[in-house]
Amino acid sequence: MGNKEYEKRTYRNLTGIDDLVSFNVIVQETDLQVYAKKPLQKITRDLILKHRGFIEKYIVLYPEFLKTLIPWSSDDFAPQIVGKMIDAGKKAGVGPMAAVAGAVAESVGMDLLSYSDEIVVENGGDIFFKTNRLLTVGVYAAGSPLSLKMGLSIDSRDKPVGVCTSSGTVGHSLSLGKADAVCVVSDSCPLADAAATAVGNRVKGKKDIRDAIDFGKIIDGVTGIVVIMGEDAGFWGDVEAVRL
Repeated sequence: MGNKEYEKRTYRNLTGIDDLVSFNVIVQETDLQVYAKKPLQKITRDLILKHRGFIEKYIVLYPEFLKTLIPWSSDDFAPQIVGKMIDAGKKAGVGPMAAVAGAVAESVGMDLLSYSDEIVVENGGDIFFKTNRLLTVGVYAAGSPLSLKMGLSIDSRDKPVGVCTSSGTVGHSLSLGKADAVCVVSDSCPLADAAATAVGNRVKGKKDIRDAIDFGKIIDGVTGIVVIMGEDAGFWGDVEAVRL
C-alpha cells in the first residue's frame, strides 16, 4: 500500500500550534506526524492499524484496486475509508489509491477528535486538521525558489479541513506532471489528495498552470488550489497565501 514518503520531512512546516503535543507514529509505509492536546501514540497506532486493515483487506479481494489509474466503480459494501477513496477518485478522475494518504489522515484524525478537540494529522505532505485557531501550512515545492517561502493560512475552527500536496519532482507518489507543488484545499482530505494528483498530472510546463487550475476548480468539493512550478505560481479559491 503506497504512501507519500519523501526523503526529508522538510515539508513538515506548520506554524501556530506550538502549544499542542507533537508525536510521530509509523506503521509500515504509514508515517503520521500528529499534533493533539495530549500524547495519543498508542491510540493513534491502533487507529492506523484499523484503517489500514480495511484497505488491505479490500485489496486482497480486489487486487486491481491497488494499481488502477482510473476511477473505481462505486461499491455500497466497501468499508467507509475505501468508499471515501472511491468517491474522491471518481470526482477527480483518477484511481482510488491517489486518495489513500488523505483518507488515512482524515480517518485517523476524525477518530482522534474523540480524545482531543484539536487535531492535526500530517501524512506524507497531506494534512487533516480541526483546530480552534488559524493554522499556517508551509508549502514545500522541491527546487522552486518559492519552497517554504510561502504558506497557506487555513481556518478549521468551524469544520475539519484537508490540505494535500502532489509533486512531479519530489517523493515516490505517482504524478504524471512536472509541477514542483500542487496544493488543494477541501473539506474532504481524500478528495484534496485525489484532486492534487489530478491537477498535478496536467502541469507539464508553466504554460499549463492556468488550465490545470481551471480543471481543478470544477471538481466538486475543491475550495482552493495553489500550483507552483519554478518561480511561477497560480492561485484560486479560498486560499490566503502568507509569507513565511
